[in-house]
Amino acid sequence: MSARNSQANKAAARERMRLERERQAKKDKARRQVIVGVSAVAVLAIAGGIGYAVVQANKPTQWEAAKDAKNVTAPKNTTGENGTTVVIGKSTAKKTLELYEDSRCPVCATFEQGVGEALKKDVDAGKFKVKYVGATFIDNATRGEGSKNALSALGAALDISPEAFMQYKAALYSAKFHPEENDDKFAKDSYLLEVADSVEALKGNAAFKKNVESGTFDAWAMKMSASFDDSGVKGTPTLKMDGKAVTAAGSENAPMTVAEYTAAIDKALKG
Repeated sequence: MSARNSQANKAAARERMRLERERQAKKDKARRQVIVGVSAVAVLAIAGGIGYAVVQANKPTQWEAAKDAKNVTAPKNTTGENGTTVVIGKSTAKKTLELYEDSRCPVCATFEQGVGEALKKDVDAGKFKVKYVGATFIDNATRGEGSKNALSALGAALDISPEAFMQYKAALYSAKFHPEENDDKFAKDSYLLEVADSVEALKGNAAFKKNVESGTFDAWAMKMSASFDDSGVKGTPTLKMDGKAVTAAGSENAPMTVAEYTAAIDKALKG
């Protein structure tokens, strides 16, 4: 092999090595750019995820949003600001019994199971009208949602008719359906609908079901709850007539038996 050929071969080899080094350098640069790009995307994704989580954490809950709602859909058969005045009974009745209850309240359940039927008979007979004021303070104490959700469902029943409202309220408080105070069953729409199946006017009622599941009257329930908070009443059940508490004889508590109720109502009606 001549020296010329040897030098030419060496030069060619050096050129091939140079080109290979350039090709590898470009390949390494491209890889680094991909890694940096992917890392940047990952960082942005993590930052975005954290940002989204922070936004979601600070986002008002369903009930907070309902509480602050400016536009309130009130059920039919209501009056007053935001429809929070619920009066049931014959218009000819001269007296009005104010009834303050929380749907999760176990003492309210005892009251309704013992006295509810007698109270309804008096309303139907025209002895007095009943003004219902719903509370949700048990939810506040237990971080639950059942009082609010049940109150919204009662609004859906009232939207059907006053009779459906009274029957549904009785069903919610019944021994069959009323849960223990620490069991937030009323927070579940499915359970509220199960209770409603025991009320003829509500069973299979598409409008009632839609209003319960879509929370049509959630904002109304929160306004109603606020009216309870503003009433000065400290506990449930509380009964008032002509601004005076209606209580069992010799006590400051609501009547829990028919005999106690009848005596207290007769006294209140006399004046």
